[in-house]
Amino acid sequence: MRRASVFPARNAGSQATGMTQRIHIFGASGSGTTTLAKSVADETGFPHLDTDDVFWIRTDPPFRTVRERAERQELLRQALARTESWVLSGSLCGWGDFAIPMFDLVVFLRVPSDIRMQRLQKREIDRYGSEIENPGDPMYETHRGFLEWAAAYDSGGLDMRSRATHEKWLSEFTTPFILIEGTESIEENTRAIKQKILLNHPDASDY
Repeated sequence: MRRASVFPARNAGSQATGMTQRIHIFGASGSGTTTLAKSVADETGFPHLDTDDVFWIRTDPPFRTVRERAERQELLRQALARTESWVLSGSLCGWGDFAIPMFDLVVFLRVPSDIRMQRLQKREIDRYGSEIENPGDPMYETHRGFLEWAAAYDSGGLDMRSRATHEKWLSEFTTPFILIEGTESIEENTRAIKQKILLNHPDASDY
């Protein structure tokens, strides 16, 4: 039987408690940051937020129209301010750098390209239908363009969402961070993050 959680109540505030309560999980498209963040949120009881919810304007089909920079920044500020604790997934390099001082822990989720691309291919078909693989489909060019962009993550330069960009971004601030190889199970990765939190606060008992 699991003992009581060591994590403080949602609105206790990390500055008041000294506990890790504001966690940012990022990585390449298809690395599984959203899935892992939801698992960590379930484990800690912290709310889950995702940058896609402010980066994209809701459309049907989704993920077609990028929200204007100033508007998405304001929406993210509002979302982060609603509670003292959260698990934030997604990439915000550059446009969301104002949030860096808020982070108590940053998690860089790294997954081999072939695994990521298999996930993305399946996700695209699940989301839009297998017709997008047909060159005659209206979304075919957009679909292929997205997959090409995602595939360039490991070799791309600093002018795009790439491994180089993420590693440079991570090197420029002093927030505690953990590198996780996404080939492990969600449960194992969640456990690794929990252990990092506990290492940051050795006075906290495990549960």
